[in-house]
Amino acid sequence: MPQTQCCRCGYDGCAPYAQAIATRKAAINQCPPGGGETIVALAQLLGVAPQPLDLARGSPKPFAIARIDESSCIGCTLCIQACPVDAIVGAAKLMHTVLAERCTGCELCLPPCPVDCITMFPANRAWMRADAERARKHYHSRQSRLARDKSTTTKATTVEPGVPSDDLATRQAAIAVAFARARARRAARQR
Repeated sequence: MPQTQCCRCGYDGCAPYAQAIATRKAAINQCPPGGGETIVALAQLLGVAPQPLDLARGSPKPFAIARIDESSCIGCTLCIQACPVDAIVGAAKLMHTVLAERCTGCELCLPPCPVDCITMFPANRAWMRADAERARKHYHSRQSRLARDKSTTTKATTVEPGVPSDDLATRQAAIAVAFARARARRAARQR
C-alpha cells in the first residue's frame, strides 16, 4: 500500500484496507494512489489475476503536496485534525503551514478548510517506497499520540472517581458537593 492514508479505498487508512484484502473482504483494485503498480503487486502477492482500477474511487494522480495560503488561514485547526500524518502545524487562531516532507498528498485537509486556503501543488517527483515507509511511521506515531491524548482526557474529565464529567447534571451535583464540603470546613474553622 502507498501509505497515503487517503481513505479513497473506502477504509479508514491503508492498514485496514490491506487487512480487508488479506481476508478477501475487499478487492485489490480500490487504491487510486497506488494505481496499477499496487494492483499488480497485490495480485502477485495473493496469486490472483490483476484487475483494472475501480475508477469509482478516483483515478491515479501525480504526487502533489498541500500548501496553505498563510495570509488567508484563520487558524481554525480543522486541517490539523484531518491530517493523518501530522504534516500540518500551527495553533488555534494562528497561521498554519504544511511540512512538505511529511505531506502524503491525501487531500483530506481540503474539505474541512472553511476558507479554502489549501491547494495541492505538484511535487515534481514520484511517490517512492521510502515516502511510504516514512508516512507509515508518521501515521502510527499520530495514532499513538491520539490514543495517549484520549486516555489522558478521559482521566482528566472525571470530576470524582466514578463520576463522568460529560453529564451536566452530574457535574453540577459534584460541584455542589464540593462547595458544601468547603462551606463545612470554613464553618468548622470559624468555631
